[in-house]
Amino acid sequence: MSMSSSTPRHFLDIKDHSAETLRHILKIAAQVKALQKGRTQPLHPKTPLAGRSLGLMMSQPSTRTRVSFEVGMKQLGGTVSVLSPSDMQLGRGETIADTARVLSRFLDVIVLRTGQDTNLRELAKWSSIPVINGLTPVSHPIQILADILTFEEHRGPVEGRTFAWVGDGNNVATSFIEASARLGFSLRLATPEGFNPSETAVKWARENGGNITLTRDPHEAVKGADAIITDTWVSMGDKDAERRHQIFRPYHVDEALMAEAASDAIFLHCLPAHIGEEVSEAVFESDASVVFDEAENRLHSQKGLLLWCLGHDDLSSHTA
Repeated sequence: MSMSSSTPRHFLDIKDHSAETLRHILKIAAQVKALQKGRTQPLHPKTPLAGRSLGLMMSQPSTRTRVSFEVGMKQLGGTVSVLSPSDMQLGRGETIADTARVLSRFLDVIVLRTGQDTNLRELAKWSSIPVINGLTPVSHPIQILADILTFEEHRGPVEGRTFAWVGDGNNVATSFIEASARLGFSLRLATPEGFNPSETAVKWARENGGNITLTRDPHEAVKGADAIITDTWVSMGDKDAERRHQIFRPYHVDEALMAEAASDAIFLHCLPAHIGEEVSEAVFESDASVVFDEAENRLHSQKGLLLWCLGHDDLSSHTA
C-alpha cells in the first residue's frame, strides 16, 4: 500500500518526460531483459517489486498490454489485480475521482486502458500512486518504448535516423511524433486526407526540435528510411471499415514499398496485423520484419517502466 505524499511518477505521454528520463527507462528495460535472458547475473530471489501491487484497469480488449504487464509484474515479485470497470463500482456510477483515491490505498501502481482519454487524466489527477497510460484514443506511449528498444537492438541508436509512418495518423502515430522530438530521429508520416496525425502533437514536436514531415505519398515517406511503421486500418471503435479499406489501399506496405527504404530497413507493427490489408504477407514474414521481437519487448519495456514508476531504478542491489 502506497501512502507517500510525494508526487507520483505517472507515465501518461511521451512528451511529459525528458530525453534523459526516457533513456533511463529504456536502459532499465535493457538491463532487465539481459538479466532475464541470462546474459548477466540473474535477479536475486528477493525480487525488486516483492510486496508491491499493480492494478490493471482494462476497459478494452487487450493481449500484449495485459499479458506483458501481468507477467512482468509477477516476474518482478509483485502481485496483480485485473480490474474490469464493469465489475467495479465505476459501472454503477462511482466517480473516477473516488475510485482513484480508494485504489491508491490498496495498490502501488495502476495501468489504465480506456476508450476515453479524459478518464486517464482524471484518474491521474486524483491518484496518489503512479498511473500508466495503457492506451487511449489519443496516445499509446508504452508501445513506443518497446519500438525504440527493438529498433536499437537491431540497428543501434535512433538519434539521427529516419522513420516512416504509413497509414492512419492515429494514437500510436501521435506517440511516435512526440518520441521523435524527444529522442532525435526524423519522422515522415504518409496519411490520406481526413486521417492526418494530431495537429497538436505535430506543432508541439516542431516547437521542441522535432523533424516532422507530413505527406500524402507513402513513396515519399519511405524513401531511404531506416524503419517503416504501420498499423491497422480499422481500430477499436471505428464504424466505417468499408470506407477505410478503400481510402487506405494505396498505403499498403508491400515488397515494392519496402524496397524504396534503406537496404537494411526494418518493419515495425504494434499488432494485431491484418495480412493483405495494411501489410503484405511477404513483408510481414520477411527478414526485415521484427514484429515479434517488438511484441516480446513489450514485456521488457513494461518491466523497466514499472521499476521506474516505483522508484526501483537501480538493479544492482537485486542481483545475486
